[in-house]
Amino acid sequence: MFRLNKLAATAVAVVTLALTASAQGQIVKTPIPGDPVQTSSGQIAGKILDSGVKAYFGVPFAEPPLRDLRWQPPQPHTAWDGVYNADRFAPECMQSLRNSDINHYFGEESLSEDCLYLNIWAPEDANEGDDLPVVVWIYGGGFNVGSTNMANYSGEQLAQRGVIYVAISYRLGAMGFMAHPQLAAESDTETSGNYGLMDQAFALQWLQDNIAAFGGDATNVTIVGQSAGSMSLSALQVSPLAEGAFHKIFGMSGSVVNSFASPYEQVEAAGLRAQEQLGATSIEQMHAISADKFLDLEGVRFGIGIDGYVLPEPAWTAFENGNFADVPMVIGYTRDETFNGLASAQDAEALRSRAQEMFGDDAEDILALYDLDAENFRRTAVDISRDTSMASAVRDWAIAQTTYGDSPVYAYIYSRTQPYTQGVEFADHDPDTVGAYHTVEVPYFLDTLDSLNIFRQTRTWTDADLKLRDQSAGALVAFAQTGDPSLDGLDWPTYALDDERIVKFDIGTIETIDWPNHEAMQIVHEQRLNQ
Repeated sequence: MFRLNKLAATAVAVVTLALTASAQGQIVKTPIPGDPVQTSSGQIAGKILDSGVKAYFGVPFAEPPLRDLRWQPPQPHTAWDGVYNADRFAPECMQSLRNSDINHYFGEESLSEDCLYLNIWAPEDANEGDDLPVVVWIYGGGFNVGSTNMANYSGEQLAQRGVIYVAISYRLGAMGFMAHPQLAAESDTETSGNYGLMDQAFALQWLQDNIAAFGGDATNVTIVGQSAGSMSLSALQVSPLAEGAFHKIFGMSGSVVNSFASPYEQVEAAGLRAQEQLGATSIEQMHAISADKFLDLEGVRFGIGIDGYVLPEPAWTAFENGNFADVPMVIGYTRDETFNGLASAQDAEALRSRAQEMFGDDAEDILALYDLDAENFRRTAVDISRDTSMASAVRDWAIAQTTYGDSPVYAYIYSRTQPYTQGVEFADHDPDTVGAYHTVEVPYFLDTLDSLNIFRQTRTWTDADLKLRDQSAGALVAFAQTGDPSLDGLDWPTYALDDERIVKFDIGTIETIDWPNHEAMQIVHEQRLNQ
């Protein structure tokens, strides 16, 4: 009897502690004076961070895309009664989790198909009617991973610099980009896929209706993104779904202008391969399969397709036809990012062979512009790979805007190799050879250098890095405020077809240079147009 009573008492204590912890988890210790904020779906309350910044985390902008809403356009969120406590991050969209020994590890997050939420950071003195510039972050990750909640994408620091910063989520992988003949047949648009882009456009429209209540100016929205996020920016620029929802673009390393977007038939074929691997005979059966099973597909990737609805036509064609948002842009890339396999060539013969496979008769004209006999052959190979892949994609975007639009383009190359802590190792990243890698500029522009030392020290930042961070973040904020990224000591020239100058970011100097190897990129550009 005593044992039973003791066990019962222990059980009661455990339940009591659990309930107490749960109750404490619901308490907002630092509520924002003046909350709640009224939105189109209901009232929202946030919290004050230690910095004084106002934060609204996990704000729903669309109905959860579950059950019948899987593989459907986003829908308005059902209105709620009472006050929604937006004081914690929402789950990230379905994706593979990251190991803790990689370069960009920022902690564990929960996963769910119920993931259409956004985070808002506002200056501590922001109030409705202040009309502060709005910066909207769209994460990268190859359209298969990424999250609004990652520490390197935090908006707390830029909010302290005077902007309203918003990070929006969108569906990824199969949930966000799978196309399928049956989905197209059931759709009013007679097409399918690109649901992640629809989410982005829907979030931007939500902000048009609601950001003023948080102190933002709905007529001064700058969309910012890197990698797949930057590709998304270029897609939104030519999508009718995002018309009027943004006013400036700040794109880092990504563009679908003449690259990185697939014909609709290809993305639909990927959906059919997914169905076959999953052993389903219809889209109805695929609806019943749990979302995590789609993460185990082999050799099937999902991304942006020219679907005739979200993207009515290829991006370059849209520019030619005047079907694009003519807005100021800052776009650029990093010195050592490569995406076409040329960088791994071990000698000139191997490089020449691969280049001929990729560029055919144009290969020799491209290679003739580089020194294949240079002592540092790897440097040459990286330059050629970068210039014929990401750099060309960014330059094509600049050419399109400059040729067919009136708004200015400001271009950059980011050349800083981050200062790695001695002895640090990563499973996916070699500090000795990686250089100014893909994503290197993000913590400088977003003022999130500290995010790379959260769980262990991986970088030993110098005063020169802090200065470069302030210059980079300052340029982004200046652009969001005025449409011109120039600062004291940084007179950023506009890109011109007959004067291809860009800004080079590095420690010790930020200088204007001629676009490196733009003659080679022009050959690639003309080949893409003729394909």
